[in-house]
Amino acid sequence: MNISMSLPLDNGFLRRECPHCERQFKWHHGPIEDCPNDAIDPNVYFCPYCGETAPPDQWLTKEQVECAQRLALGESMRFLQDGFKELERKTSGNMVKFKVEKSEPVEPPLPLHEPEDMLIVQSPCHPWEPIKIDESWSEPLHCIVCGNQFAMG
Repeated sequence: MNISMSLPLDNGFLRRECPHCERQFKWHHGPIEDCPNDAIDPNVYFCPYCGETAPPDQWLTKEQVECAQRLALGESMRFLQDGFKELERKTSGNMVKFKVEKSEPVEPPLPLHEPEDMLIVQSPCHPWEPIKIDESWSEPLHCIVCGNQFAMG
């Protein structure tokens, strides 16, 4: 069973959450056009705030995870009910019978909304990977690609 889910973008920026400091930022969904041809996708990304690393699949926000779980739960319940209904049909003439009661469907998750917020910043070392950060942040940042620290401005 394949379940697909799309995440909303803010003008090409995808909301992310650091698995360490839990601060949110946005990284650009794919490098911008100034990306060199020899640039490779990193195996880990750095948090722009705390500088800690994690693999690309570890940066979901709590809201994104909750939405995915609700979507998967609803699809799984439908899949199981269909399987049990098939079992009920196959055993209708046998000594052992299954009766499947209709259960309440799992409410689908509300669609995620992505506001146009935060401040766009480009690291001097990897400017083709811009990010958006909290507008109140004033401390040095870390490049999400290599971890080098840089000052805004």
